[in-house]
Amino acid sequence: MLNAALKTVDPRTLKTWLHDGQEIALLDVREAGQFGERHLFLAIPVPYSRLELDVRRLVPRLGTRVVLVDDHGTDVASRAAQRLIVLGYTNVHVLLGGVNAWSETGFEVFAGVNVPSKAFGELAEHHFGTPHISAKELAAKFENAEKVVVLDGRPVPEFKKMSIPNATCCPNGELALRVDDLVKDEDTPIVINCAGRTRSIIGAQTLINLGVSNPVYALENGTQGWYLNDLQLDHGADRVFPDLGQGVDLGRRVERAKALADRYGIQRISLETLRSWLQDESRTTYLCDVRTPEESRKQPIAHAQSTPGGQLIQATDQYVATRGARLVLTDTEDVRAPVVATWMYMLGWDVYVLPASESAQLLKKSADDHAYAIQAICTTIDAMQVADHQSRGVPILDLRPGMQYRKGHVKGAYWSIRPILGSTLETLGVKPREVVLLCQDRSVAELAAIDLKELGVDSIYCYEQDIKSLEAAGLEIEVTPNSPSNEQCIDYLFFVHDRHDGNKQASRQYLAWETNLISQLDEQEKAMFRFDPQP
Repeated sequence: MLNAALKTVDPRTLKTWLHDGQEIALLDVREAGQFGERHLFLAIPVPYSRLELDVRRLVPRLGTRVVLVDDHGTDVASRAAQRLIVLGYTNVHVLLGGVNAWSETGFEVFAGVNVPSKAFGELAEHHFGTPHISAKELAAKFENAEKVVVLDGRPVPEFKKMSIPNATCCPNGELALRVDDLVKDEDTPIVINCAGRTRSIIGAQTLINLGVSNPVYALENGTQGWYLNDLQLDHGADRVFPDLGQGVDLGRRVERAKALADRYGIQRISLETLRSWLQDESRTTYLCDVRTPEESRKQPIAHAQSTPGGQLIQATDQYVATRGARLVLTDTEDVRAPVVATWMYMLGWDVYVLPASESAQLLKKSADDHAYAIQAICTTIDAMQVADHQSRGVPILDLRPGMQYRKGHVKGAYWSIRPILGSTLETLGVKPREVVLLCQDRSVAELAAIDLKELGVDSIYCYEQDIKSLEAAGLEIEVTPNSPSNEQCIDYLFFVHDRHDGNKQASRQYLAWETNLISQLDEQEKAMFRFDPQP
């Protein structure tokens, strides 16, 4: 039941709030599988199982207007609201009736992930008329030994999983900085690809917007289009953009980036201004380091979140949750941040650039630790102790992802996750006084332990090692391909899971979903985006 003391908002009022120009963080606190099946267009996924771990990074200002969403408005949103209030958030609301009421009111719900960014990419192709090349046309160029450079705009791990033959990994946020090193002349065609559509489009259009002289194309439907045409993909390729050489003259790249940013009216701010904004309790400011994750780890920028440029554009909801906030982008060479800023402007954000000369004063040797400090509730035990506890009848709750549980788990262990701990305990018949938690992330187990304590469990033990160690300790391991069931696996998004594993029908469905996003948008949602430069 919804706590009567909690503030609520009805769907029509929320729709008004989402477009009133004021700051708002719309947080969907269901698990990844539930979110991916159906959610509000501007909802940010913050699963209840990880809520306290992620929310302060995504919503840094405690006075932000926050709206929490679940299925019915009486599931986990009220519990999440109480957790946020304990953390110090002062303006928290729950959507009455949840996603169901939103849909019943006549508002659209969306499947998939990173939906605003993907819908934006489709609109960008329509607006700019981004040139594209089909998989068959590109394959013919390879076969005829024609000059062509293929750059994969995805992060390195995605590239290594599958890639176009001869392609080099160069994430979209790196293109402005590195294309001159990867393409040595100005007449070789450049093809940008991703797994599907929109990162190909944004990458290709980035080079076009920069004024690169080469012919530039987006690979139609990316690696999925390649596979659907029965062409062979590479797996495990390591063709990744090289490091910048010592003493490389970046003059032309800096000028090109500055000209593009100036065209879109992107303002550069001083470090003094940034500091005053970060201290402003009435407005949220995010400082975004758009360099590669490796650069950010090696030499972090104080107060900044690592937000690799291409991913900030294409997966904005993984980094910033407060609509109406200020974004300040920075790098260490004045190329990547200005270019990424133009796309964030087009995505509807109030965006600025902190020049490299200013951010240089914030460079550190190690990252700030802003992680949520979790009170240790669980007692750590080893594999032999897990076996001993099970022999005494202590219930074992396996908190690892549901799909990992299927592949192998302790026989007799119950799969569970924070939102359903209450129902899991009910299946035991008698409420236990003690439980053992198996996990792959101790922090997630500690959050689950908070709920278990409130449910009356006195002693909670935690095991965080490899499942094979439990087998060595004498515990029987079993495989259950269909348990938990697909319906029970609320932490896994089946919507997109097998499009890269040889299922052509899944790929076709995914590509149809992506191209259909535009038709789902209403006029207010379309109006959020702006493709033309400021006057």
